Amino acid sequence: MLAVYASDPQRSRGRRYWQAADQLRNEFQRDRDRIVHSTAFRRLVYKTQVFVNHEGDLFRTRLTHSLEVAQLGRSMARSLHLHEDLVEAIALAHDLGHTPFGHAGQDALNECMSAYGGFEHNLQSLRVVDKLEERYPDFDGLNLCFETREGILKHCSRANAQRIVTSESSDGLPGAGVGQRFLDRTSPSLEAQLCNLADEIAYNAHDIDDGVRSGLITLDQLRELDLFDAFRRQALADHPQLCDVAHVRRLLYESTRRMLSAQVHDVIDSSQKAIDQASPKSVDDVRQRSVLITFGRTMRAQSTQLKHFLLQNLYRHPQVSQTMTQAKQVISDLFACYLADPHEMQAGYASKLRAPLGHLTDRDLAARVVADYIAGMTDRFASREHLRLTGQHVFA
Repeated sequence: MLAVYASDPQRSRGRRYWQAADQLRNEFQRDRDRIVHSTAFRRLVYKTQVFVNHEGDLFRTRLTHSLEVAQLGRSMARSLHLHEDLVEAIALAHDLGHTPFGHAGQDALNECMSAYGGFEHNLQSLRVVDKLEERYPDFDGLNLCFETREGILKHCSRANAQRIVTSESSDGLPGAGVGQRFLDRTSPSLEAQLCNLADEIAYNAHDIDDGVRSGLITLDQLRELDLFDAFRRQALADHPQLCDVAHVRRLLYESTRRMLSAQVHDVIDSSQKAIDQASPKSVDDVRQRSVLITFGRTMRAQSTQLKHFLLQNLYRHPQVSQTMTQAKQVISDLFACYLADPHEMQAGYASKLRAPLGHLTDRDLAARVVADYIAGMTDRFASREHLRLTGQHVFA
């Protein structure tokens, strides 16, 4: 049922290191399974989205978010005749490089790394699957297919793209690497494009849910949103009993469910029209065209309004901002402590610093190892380490 422009595991650009084919699974299924069994994937259960882990048991984590992206992505891929296993693999791996404490942790670590090349979670996700996972005797990383790695690297500056290309070339790896498209300004596969939108749809919906559950935003505030309020009114028209205050959770769930369905159908319809108009003949043809997986114009405007609402009313809420300030302090203190004494890290990371830290390149290496260590932490491990090293209880 695959379309001619879908990614085909039998025509994959291959892995960084050759491995014999599996008799039971296609190459994209193998990638998905490797991701699910990775250490970095398990850690996502204690890495949070908006709310820090200790603030509640029912808020989304990076793990539940990744599962939601995979579910949405597979549903849309099936309708568009794209490769579902590749979409699932990309979705499950796209947040592997995220720091503890969400975007606040990333921002803090990027500031700490400003003199050493910076830090970006999307690039770190690729670094996790290419370098940091240690599960095979003959190579570092998970040795994923090009197509999966291409989808993981959603965004990349030209400078970082050039570093990736140079690194892969020095490793003697064949063909253009995953960073090349950012230099050539070409597009990724449709499966990768689809994961980008599935990610956006998922976090907008579950941040509404978590925001209302936390009490930081209300259903009355959500009436400002054209996208959400249309489905809230539909839900009330079909189920008048939901107007009772006792059913506020049911009203929220029903409205959100309808909103999600509408966005999924909009992506499928709008993308199919764009694909039909562009008429790509192969996956390589897709890469030479502009992005084809897209919202329709009205849905894009409504989704943008929703993102702006969440930014102003949830992500910048004083309570969230206070917690994020505390989280940034934890990351900054950990970075300073480990860089001053790398042996405070677990032995596996400390042993990576083989040379004395005398000159700049040695400091660059140390900083990158420290960043890798911190980025891999869960919220609660980072909090415990901060208490051990500083004696401070940052989160009351």
